[in-house]
Amino acid sequence: MARIAIDISGGDLKQENVIVGIDLGTTNSLIARMVDGQAQCIADHGKEVIVPSLIHFAPSGEVIVGEEARPLLTRQPERTVYSAKRLMGKSYHDVQAHTPYFSYRILDDGTDSLVKVQIGGRYYSPVELSALILKELKARAEHRLKTEVRQVVITVPAYFNDAQRQATRDAGKLAGLDVLRIVNEPTAAALAYGIGTQAQESRTVTVYDLGGGTFDVTILQITDGIFEVLATHGDTYLGGDDIDRALLQEFARQLVVAPDQMEATLMQNLRLLAEEAKKHLTNHETFAHTLPMSDGRQVRLQADRTLLNTLAQPLVDRTLESCRQALADAQLTPAQIEEVILVGGSTRMPYVQQQVAAFFGRTPKCDINPDEVVALGAAVQADILAGNRKDLLLLDVTPLSLGVETAGGLMDVIIPRNSKIPTALAKQYTTQRDGQTGMRITVYQGERELVAENRKLAEFELKGIPAMPAGLPKVEIRFLLDADGILRVSARELRSEVAAEIEVKPQYGLTDSEVEQMLLAGFTHAKADVETRLHIEAQEEARQLIYQAERFLEKHASALTETERAQMQAEVDKLRQLVDSGADKQSLHAAMDALDTLSRPFAQRVMEDALRQAMVGKGVGEVE
Repeated sequence: MARIAIDISGGDLKQENVIVGIDLGTTNSLIARMVDGQAQCIADHGKEVIVPSLIHFAPSGEVIVGEEARPLLTRQPERTVYSAKRLMGKSYHDVQAHTPYFSYRILDDGTDSLVKVQIGGRYYSPVELSALILKELKARAEHRLKTEVRQVVITVPAYFNDAQRQATRDAGKLAGLDVLRIVNEPTAAALAYGIGTQAQESRTVTVYDLGGGTFDVTILQITDGIFEVLATHGDTYLGGDDIDRALLQEFARQLVVAPDQMEATLMQNLRLLAEEAKKHLTNHETFAHTLPMSDGRQVRLQADRTLLNTLAQPLVDRTLESCRQALADAQLTPAQIEEVILVGGSTRMPYVQQQVAAFFGRTPKCDINPDEVVALGAAVQADILAGNRKDLLLLDVTPLSLGVETAGGLMDVIIPRNSKIPTALAKQYTTQRDGQTGMRITVYQGERELVAENRKLAEFELKGIPAMPAGLPKVEIRFLLDADGILRVSARELRSEVAAEIEVKPQYGLTDSEVEQMLLAGFTHAKADVETRLHIEAQEEARQLIYQAERFLEKHASALTETERAQMQAEVDKLRQLVDSGADKQSLHAAMDALDTLSRPFAQRVMEDALRQAMVGKGVGEVE
């Protein structure tokens, strides 16, 4: 199966499309392209190539992205979003411990649903936030290049899971981009250094990537232009932001103020000051700043490189432990690594460079700007996809996405289009109703968000799931696409080992022209489709919340007063009315937030009562 490049405007095959590479970062984002065989980051006229990953939502409705949003971090911190990448594919439970360090409101809906951010009276998912950054990068590139930018390669940390990768693809669609491929940042970094771009070349490379919000180390075996990941390890919640946070806590100690007791403006001032201090101490031994306080005091804050190294040491040690684990997984020693590449702005710190050099026993490569290296590599990958590198092997890929139908008639992609084959990917699903013992699995192919617009391939049932409360069963659906284009779909309930499978040929009966038309339709309707899907997901989430709330009222009615029961039922009825009337996503989220805010204290009280009852009559140290 060959990759098909299309001219979106006319549907004709075309090789001259501008394909760019994007590094969608936690702290900064960049866009790059190839010019005369060299990768270059794109800067709009009079602007820097680096676009801070900042989004400000003005009360007037205006959205400001990038450097212009930086001053608003302190002036209107509750309306200015930073580190949105850290929220991608996460639930509130995943980020709960870090919420005091966000100046904007992250909703706690008491479920495992993907996190939402509230700005004023509106609600945003990380997908929507990231789409705004991508849209800004797209606009800057189009303004500079004087041509429309449609096709793109976007990089992600190697440690990103399926949910985070799919969220990144969705953000690209919402920004009006055709995401040809999601590429691991370590692969992009190696490409930027020219490693893997020469035929008959074989190298074992370690990429140490310490960015603003994520860390990962990847060991690559690169042979004849083929990149094989031998091992990867890391932490999607460890990066330069954490060094900033450690400095922030030091400055808070000097101010004699606890971080969780600071007002938002002071928190932002200290966060920005900590970032400034870290950068300053990269090239200087000492840092000092006089901070004006709201009570009229002038407080002098100080730090030196020794302090910075001390604060960074436990974080850097964690990265080296990841390196140690990755080497063990790859069954290699540091001496067998031929190149070490540093990626991410935090690797500018002399202490980081020293520790990495000592661990691997060789001087790491840091000749290319560590902030730009991933975007530059993405541009090289985009050039390869454009067919401009005839000397490199492009493995066969699947031209259309493969997935299953989920609640609301949505297409949940398991194998994205342009995935190299053979490949195998899996996702976990669960039941929607208590006691559900069967699950219908319907397989689709296509690029639209609604299955009704895609091509149905097969359908089968997984029967015999043990009757359990909704959400408890874990059903893994695995797609295996072999080198002959045969798709094997299996489903297995992980607790009971109940299983079923089916085999289909995705390409059967489709001509190249029909594949092209499906791709064209997918791109043409991408933005509207994603918005439709987000609306349907909000409806399904609301239905689940209504179901849970009504079960709570039935089971624990005696624990609530008549007034409390009436209040909760009123909120449930209001939410149901909104779902039935097809209300917009924002209204649904507002009603869900109101119901959750009202009911959470009730649920907490019921839990505390149950614990007290369980402990009645027990002595210290007694066990059942």
